Parts: sequence; structure tokens; C-alpha cells
Amino acid sequence: MSEILNDRYRLDNQLGEGGMAIVFQATDLMLERTIAVKILRKTFSASAAFQERFKEEARAAANLTHPNIVTVHDFGFDKNRLFIVMEHVPGTDLKAILKDQAPLPVPHASRLFIQACAGIGYAHRAGLVHCDIKPHNMLVTPDFRVKVTDFGIARALASVKPDERTNAIWGSPAYFSPEQAAGRAPSPASDVYSLGVVLYEMLTGELPFMDSTPQDLAHLHRYEPPPSPRHINPDISPALEEIILKVLNKEPSARYRTADQLGRIVISFTELETNGYLEEGSPPTPPPDPALQAIQALESKNPNRNWLTVLLGLLALIAVGGLIPFWLWVYFQIN
Repeated sequence: MSEILNDRYRLDNQLGEGGMAIVFQATDLMLERTIAVKILRKTFSASAAFQERFKEEARAAANLTHPNIVTVHDFGFDKNRLFIVMEHVPGTDLKAILKDQAPLPVPHASRLFIQACAGIGYAHRAGLVHCDIKPHNMLVTPDFRVKVTDFGIARALASVKPDERTNAIWGSPAYFSPEQAAGRAPSPASDVYSLGVVLYEMLTGELPFMDSTPQDLAHLHRYEPPPSPRHINPDISPALEEIILKVLNKEPSARYRTADQLGRIVISFTELETNGYLEEGSPPTPPPDPALQAIQALESKNPNRNWLTVLLGLLALIAVGGLIPFWLWVYFQIN
């Protein structure tokens, strides 16, 4: 017989598990709908600190309503276990897709990645930093809609002090930013870095940094430059590689500031490349921002626009030049 939580949520089958919690597909007996229930493991449910973290995850996610974020419906405690009730998202997580299919074609990867940026960007506008972005926390439906989940260690921007330091490092070592690895304050740019790691993995099938220990991984994120993604996958254009390397910069101020900004850059790049305005070959000359480079490439594809500008200028000059003799003739007639 299936277990029922709070006389309402029937646990039907297990969907997955992590170090802290187990996720079940379940049925809301009151509303008669399929849901997902995330249950904190009993060993953590007994800890006041983990209880508070779990509650914070529920509060943070419950305040976010966006098509690319998993919706939280309820939070409860039953049989000495805390649980979160969420919308059920059919499909699988992005990590499973990457294990089976990576590297993904650039158009396919871009379509998924832009949606992830939209969800995280909405959280940034709501004043939250996710702090644990990785493909495991991105669910992909059969119709290729991305839903970001697991705000378990999200930080409210209002609570982040710029000079804070901590010995407790939160996040996943393969994906966290250099500042997280150093125990410094996270920011939206920290999520942008993690998104860059995800995009790198989507397009190459590899992580930019790999090592056997979290400490060594943290060192690589803080000090070592990532390998060129184009050397792993030649299908990555120079302009796209520049976007990836920009968001993997060690300095937060050198990256795009928010996931929204990164998403807009990738949208612009995708549109330009799809229309043939970005070609293989040497990357354009500075300025280094890929968006500006794309605009320059677009203008070089439309030289008629420059000739039209020159023609209009000549016509204006002729018109003004013709008016000068006319006004001189009027002046001498009056005098």
C-alpha cells in the first residue's frame, strides 16, 4: 500500500534521490492531480539547521512564478520528515540527456540554454541567487521546455554582504563559480558562471575542469583558464566560443551581469548565425563584446545601407546648396 503524507499526498513511485532528499511522483488526493514530492531524509529532518534550509527553499521557490521554474505548491511535516510539494514535470533532467547525447547541436543547445537563462534571470529580478546551477537541476519535458528546480541553497540578494567570507562552501564543485570556491559572497554573476559551465558541457560533452577532489576542482575554477571549447568541438563558432569564455572569466565584473543579459546575448547570436551573418573563420576585431561583433558582422553583410546613407547626405547637400543662391537673389531684389 502506498504511503500517504498529511492524509493528502500519496507517494506513487520514486523519481530520484540526492544526498539530502528523495523525490517521488505522487498524487494530490484532494485535487486529483499528479505532483512531485521532495522529502528531506530523516537524518537531516532531525537537524534544526537543515530544517531551516529546507523551509527557505520552499519559501524561495514558492515566490517564483515563471514557465521555466518548477512551481512549489505546498510545504509540510509528517512522520518526522519535512517535504515540499511541487508541480510534476514529465521528462528527465538535462544531465541525463547530456550523458546520452552530448555534445548537443548548437541550435538545440541554444534553445534549451536560453530557457534556463530565462528562469534564472527571473529569479535574479526577484532578488535571488540560485547558487547551485547544474544540469541535474534543469528538468527537460518531452516538448523541450526547461524547468529550473532546487533552490535549496538560494540566497536573497538583500542578505548578501559584499565583504562576507565563509568556510562553508555551498554548491557543486564541478559547476560553482571562483568566488563560491573561495567562500566569497555570491551574486547573479556567480549564477552566470555556472550557466557558462553548463553551456560548455552541452556543446562539448565535457566539463571545463575535472579533478578527483572538490579542493582541486575549486583551485582550477579559481586560477586555471578553461580549455578552448572549439578545440573539443569545431562546430562551435569563434563568436560563440567568445561568449562562453567571457562568462567563464574568473572576475565576476568581466562576465555578463545577470542570466537575463546572457540569455539575450545568446538569442542575438542564434538569430544572427541562423540567418548566416556569422561565419566560420577568424573572429572579428575588437571591441571584444560578442554582441557588438555580431552587429558589425550584420552591417558588413548589408553594404547597401552605407551607400544609402551617403546618397541621402549628398541629396541634402545639394538641396541646401540650391537654397543659398535663391535667398541671395531674394535679398538683392528687396534691396
